[in-house]
Order: sequence, then C-alpha cells, then structure tokens
Amino acid sequence: MSCTGQRTREAAVAADLEAKIARFAPTEITADIAHLSPGDRRALKKLIEAGKLMDDIFLRQVWSGNVALLDRLKADTSPEGALKRRYFWINFGPWSRLDDDQPFIAGVPPKPAGANYYPEDMTKEEFRAWLETLPPDEQKRATGFFTVIRRDDRGRLRIVPYSEEYREFLEPAAQLLREAAALTGNQSLKDYLLKRAAAFLSNDYYESDIAWMALDAPIDVTIGPYETYEDKLFGYKAAFEAFITIRDEAETARLARFSQYLQELENHLPIEEKYKNPRLGAIAPIRVVDEVFVGGDSKAGVQTAAFNLPNDERVIREKGSKRVMLKNVQEAKFKQILVPISRIVLNPEQAKEVAFSAFFTHILAHELMHGLGPHNIVVDGRATTVRRELEELYSAIEEAKADITGLWAVQYLIDRGVIEGSMERPLYVTFLASMFRSVRFGIEEAHGKGVAVQFNYLSDEGAITVDEQSGRFSIDFQKVKSAVRKLTHDILTLQAEGNKAKAKALLDTYGVIRPPMQRALDRLSRVPVDIEPIFPLAQ
Repeated sequence: MSCTGQRTREAAVAADLEAKIARFAPTEITADIAHLSPGDRRALKKLIEAGKLMDDIFLRQVWSGNVALLDRLKADTSPEGALKRRYFWINFGPWSRLDDDQPFIAGVPPKPAGANYYPEDMTKEEFRAWLETLPPDEQKRATGFFTVIRRDDRGRLRIVPYSEEYREFLEPAAQLLREAAALTGNQSLKDYLLKRAAAFLSNDYYESDIAWMALDAPIDVTIGPYETYEDKLFGYKAAFEAFITIRDEAETARLARFSQYLQELENHLPIEEKYKNPRLGAIAPIRVVDEVFVGGDSKAGVQTAAFNLPNDERVIREKGSKRVMLKNVQEAKFKQILVPISRIVLNPEQAKEVAFSAFFTHILAHELMHGLGPHNIVVDGRATTVRRELEELYSAIEEAKADITGLWAVQYLIDRGVIEGSMERPLYVTFLASMFRSVRFGIEEAHGKGVAVQFNYLSDEGAITVDEQSGRFSIDFQKVKSAVRKLTHDILTLQAEGNKAKAKALLDTYGVIRPPMQRALDRLSRVPVDIEPIFPLAQ
C-alpha cells in the first residue's frame, strides 16, 4: 500500500473510532461527601481502590485475550492507538457493545458467547454431556454463579472457583475491604465489608449477601460478582462489578413507602392465581444514592441507572432483594439523552409531557418488579428456576418483564391513589421516549432486545402509533393500558411455565428493529447514546 493509501486508511479508521466514541457523552459524576465522618471519608478511598480491582477481574472475564491486546494497545503511541485504547476501555474489550459486538480492532476473533467463563472451543452439547456425568452437588457448582469452567491437562472440563481463578485480585480487594471496615464507625457497613472480604476468599457469598441486604449506612457499597449478562452461552456466570455510592437520605425516605405495596402488586398480577407468590417475604429495601465510582461490569458500555440485587434465589426467598436507584446517573441520562431524543422522535404535543419524575418512578418500578412474579417454579414435576429454564434467553425476557410490569405497577398505584394521577400521561410518553434510548444499546444486548419486544408488541396492539408523514410517534391513551396488561400476562406466564420455546418465539417475532423505528433511530445520530462517566472523587 502507498503512503497516501496508508494515511487514507488510518484517517478512515480514526474517523470511525471518533464517531463511535462520540456516542458517549463525557459526564462528571460525583456526590457531596461533606457530611461523611473523617473515618468514612478515609474508608471511601479504600473502597474506590477495591472497586478499581473489579476492573482488572472483569477485563479477564470478558475475553482471555484482553490483557495481551491491551498491552499491545498501550505500546501504540499514535493518535489512532489512543482512540483504540479509549474505546477499548469504554467496552472492556475490542468489540463495540452498541454495534452488536462487532470488532473495532482488526485481527480479533468474534466475541465468544461464553466470554472467558468457559473454554472458547467448548460447545453447549459438550458442556451438557459432561454435566450429566457429575453428581448433583457438582452439577450445581458447574452451573453456579461463582465458578469458571476450564480444561485440565488431558483436555477434560473441570470446575474452578472464582476465589482461585481471580486470587491475585481478590486477595488485595479483600484486604482493602477489611481496612475500610476498620475505618468506618457504621456497624452495618463494617459487617458487610468484613463478610464480603471473607467471601472473596471462600467463594461463599451467602452471608455477605445477607449482610448487604441489611446495609444501612451513609456509604452504600455493592461489590463482587452479580449480573450474568456477559455469559451469553448459558447466562449462568456472574461478572464482577462495584458501585461505590453516597446515600441520599431524603429521597430514600420518600420512596420507602413503595415497599409496602409489593405483596399487593404480586396479588394483583394479571396471571393465573397458581403462579402468584402469596408470601414474598421481607419488605424490599429501596435506596436512593449518588454514584462516586463504578468498576467492572457496571462500567462497560451503557451505564447502569438502577439495579435490583442479589440474584441468589436463596437470599431472595429469605430476605427479598434490594433496589438501588443511582439518582445522579439517571439525571445525567435524562438531561443529555432522553430530552433531546423526545424532541426528535415524539409527537411535539406529547413531547412536552416528558418528565424526570416519570422517568425516575418507572425505573424504580422496573427494579421493584424484578423481585415479583415467577422465580422459583416447577416444570414437569421438577423444582427449578426461571433463569435455569430460559438459560441464555433469560436476561432479555427478564428485562422486558421488569419494564412492562413496571408500567402496569405504576398504573395500578395511580389507580389506587398511591401515586398522583397527574403522572399517568407523562408515564407512558416518557417511557416511549426512553424506548428509543434503550434500543440504541443494540438488540443483542438484553435491555435493548427487551425494549424492541415491547415496542413492536405495543405497536401491533395499536398502543403506539406513528405519523407516516413526519415519522413521529405517539401513545394512544385509549389502548395503552390494555396492551400493557396483555403483554405483562404473556411474559409472566411463559416465565411461570419455564417455557423456553415461547420465550424464543417472542424474542424472534418482536425483538427486531422494524423500518419505522429504524428511520427514527437514523434521525438520532447527533444525540449521544449514553454517558461516559468521569469520577472526580476517584482521581
């Protein structure tokens, strides 16, 4: 290739990377820590350092070649090399998460469906055949959250606990948690940090999950292996992440009242009575926090706005689950992304009704509804879970379920007078705008595919309409409530049945981008897709 041709190629690669990076708006994410005690401020520094170690672990969980590739990128001092490194860190690897995991660095293989949790040459059939040879306890470990599958010297599959696989990072992380525990005066934070430090080394996370449910402190910490989105082979394995946050006491107190309605919501879900849980257990805590640092899985690609944890069904049965609302992240997404989207894709009259209160309330409802509906189920006489039966389809179905049942739940609480009636129209209009925000994450990503399912289903029911001339979308308020109820019923029922075939049919039929939505998405090219967080307190 001539020098001119080489320069042209390099310019094209650089321009493509710049366009990809521009989809993430650099945004300062911080919080007021003036009210923290001196001990808590010192503990916060330790926790941020522990959170950074989750970056190191997750980097290795995504792909076995990530560390070697990053070393090569660090050696490239060209402007193009700097762009590659920046986009690599946004994605935690050489595949663009917003572009259905297409590679943006030449020479890398397709992204492994099983990430680095399994041997890359292992098939589902090999895993399942091997699983049949194991005793029940070993089967549970092999399909559990906290193990990886490796090959021994003879090429046979074997189970390796996280505590062994990631020891070089978990040992210093545990030490930092113990040091932070010694600095804080809050007993619940001290208890959680000590138990989570022990879990890093023992690989038993049960006691620390229980302690996390009881955490009641100015510093709210979530650190360890949690979500299973990265495991697209089976959805079994948990990725390491960290949320280091400061609690918003006033907002937490304001939202606490919603927890008391969870059993009532469960009792009125639009599914058969036999599928409802008559005893949800403990009241689910709700925390509103401001983020000061995230690490690992929670930092990759699209930023988390709220979460509902833990995922361990034992803890959920005994203690429920906790909902954490990342308010400063939600505000950043609303201002920088959702409002500009609404001005481009919505009917102008309806766009005026987009409101942060509706956005915030639906995200809360989304997280609350993760804990409701079917979880532990019986299929053909077997006690099992929805996650186990739906496998790699679970995440997209569960995200769609939380979204649509969240809409149903807010409407139920509006009808009961718990939430002001003035939120009804903004609820649906804001959700419509937010669907365009979420589907831009890519329909290979669980949240994006789940939103595509809802958008197309509601459109087919007439609840979402499009003006053919302007290409702008509206909510049909006469049809939206019944359509939401119908889809809520369909998703909850297939979950209760553990019906993977129905789940696949739903995703295949509706989890696509149809032409009217694609034309609207094409008009959003100048609007960022998400934020790229900058954490002043972590520097």
